Amino acid sequence: MLRLATWNVNSIKARLPIVRDWLAADGPDIVCLQEIKTTDFPSFEFEALGYKSLFVGQKSYNGVAILSKLPIKGAETALPEGDGDDHARFIAADIDGLHVINIYLPNGNPIGTEKFNYKLAWMDRLQRHLAKLLAAETPFVIGGDFNVIPEDEDCYDPRVWTGDALFQPESRGRYRAMLNMGLTDALRTINPGKAHLYTFWDYQAGRWQRDQGIRIDHWLLSPEAADRLQDCTVDKTPRGLERASDHTPVILTLRD
Repeated sequence: MLRLATWNVNSIKARLPIVRDWLAADGPDIVCLQEIKTTDFPSFEFEALGYKSLFVGQKSYNGVAILSKLPIKGAETALPEGDGDDHARFIAADIDGLHVINIYLPNGNPIGTEKFNYKLAWMDRLQRHLAKLLAAETPFVIGGDFNVIPEDEDCYDPRVWTGDALFQPESRGRYRAMLNMGLTDALRTINPGKAHLYTFWDYQAGRWQRDQGIRIDHWLLSPEAADRLQDCTVDKTPRGLERASDHTPVILTLRD
């Protein structure tokens, strides 16, 4: 059995005690972190818990990291076709016979601006990259903050999100295109039709207290990885802590 987690921590330095305690309690074998917001990643803190670290950082913004109790090989720190794109949003490595990809997909707001165009172009690049992995029959999982609400059931009120980049037909269409390539949305596959299956609750307007969330943190699996899918769950406990991230971990379990 292999357990993996994805978690947008919204600053690793601000959430370090929460992340460290969560890992110490029952840490997965592999952890994908997003929005670490630093070029000075506290690897030594995780080494004490048995994790090796791989990260690509950016001061005050973005940043992704992979923690692993298993050996890390073949590191990649940028999505292909970058053409000067210096955002720290992509990291990948081979771990235990599996290609693990961790992404922090662009938010894209406000729509009608270059930020939204950048989001869509980034998603197109990602799809082309995944197509090559599929063609090579590479077993892979891709986890992270996709900044996409796939379906109406993945948010507390679709009417609130109609003008948001996370909910636009172009964003959702590109997410759906990845599924149509043969990828499996692990959380929704394990929990079909389940209501209030959220991974993010805004700090404002009592969204957490009212359970008014959205599902934007995902695990997508290649066919080879999907054959091993055993479970996928949301751990809401960290979101309820003081000084928590606005996201919470999504845990993927694969059979041996």
